Amino acid sequence: MKINFPTDLSGIEQRISQISPLKYSQTRNYKNGTLTYLGPYISRGVISTKRVYEYIKQLQLPWNQTKKLIQELAWREYYQQVWIFKGEKIHTDLKRNQHPILNYEVPAAVLSAQTGISAIDEGIKKLYQTGYMHNHMRMYVASLCCNIAKSHWLQPAKWMYSNLLDGDLASNHLSWQWVAGTFSNKKYYANQENINRYFDSIQKSTFLDVSYDEFESLGVPDNLTTIQPFLEETDLPKVREVQLKRNRLTLIYNYYNIDPYWHKSEKEVQRIFLLEPSFFSRYPVTRKCIDFALELVKMIDDITVYIGEFNDIKKQIPTNKLVYKEHPTNRHYVGTQEPRDWMTNLTRYYSSFSSFWKKCQGYLRT
Repeated sequence: MKINFPTDLSGIEQRISQISPLKYSQTRNYKNGTLTYLGPYISRGVISTKRVYEYIKQLQLPWNQTKKLIQELAWREYYQQVWIFKGEKIHTDLKRNQHPILNYEVPAAVLSAQTGISAIDEGIKKLYQTGYMHNHMRMYVASLCCNIAKSHWLQPAKWMYSNLLDGDLASNHLSWQWVAGTFSNKKYYANQENINRYFDSIQKSTFLDVSYDEFESLGVPDNLTTIQPFLEETDLPKVREVQLKRNRLTLIYNYYNIDPYWHKSEKEVQRIFLLEPSFFSRYPVTRKCIDFALELVKMIDDITVYIGEFNDIKKQIPTNKLVYKEHPTNRHYVGTQEPRDWMTNLTRYYSSFSSFWKKCQGYLRT
């Protein structure tokens, strides 16, 4: 199945209109299941979880047919709230320490897509080619790195984030922590039978071809013992120096906010798409991801791409002229902060998704 991600507004709107909540709930875990493929647009701030939920709601389907898809949207909001309240701590073991750990790098076989598990190797190759990986496959890869190769989750998580068009630090890192058991009650494992079932594989006699009660005592397979550091540098585009209008109301867009509807009707504003080298030095992504973001930015009329730091802009434009959307990645911004759109009003920290989801259901079904 060929995966593509349109970068024009009509193509994105059409993708929203193709959502099938019932088929999604029935097939989402399978390789060729009916998915929404909206992740890159939600992560880049083109659309919100609220926008998707409102479309689902207008279908007027029974709750049991829409529940699973709405729950997946709720997972995204939950991870965002954890990020807001925990901040930089999402880059550390949140609830309990990962154990055991043999290294703090990435299995070389994962980086080269030569793990010996054919479905996983195919998934990694497709990630490199398309910037996308099926959510179920992400769990397989994370389990392989953390629970089989016993690598600490952070470096492999950074590697995966750097390649994903829908890379979101909260959803990515906290999902890895969920798999590694640092943000959940137990580790996630998948054996060969599970992989074969969901990813059309018939592979046998691999190191994952074991029963679930054998995983805790399983040694590290030979081809996962070689490790490598995660090394990625973001290749930001070269653009000409921009002369900003000092006294013009200025809207700051960034890698997490490419909302084409944001202040769309306002004409007398200066729109800047800010790419900060310091941010991408800390959280590198591939050029494929940057190019995808730049294509999305073309949906916004009269926007200027600015490569530099927010402090550089602040020196040129008065604080009272700067407007931006709230996000954990831009807490160093100053000016007028506007809220993001949420599916619910549950803007506080919940220690578990189950407690968050319980409140969500009460809110959404009322």
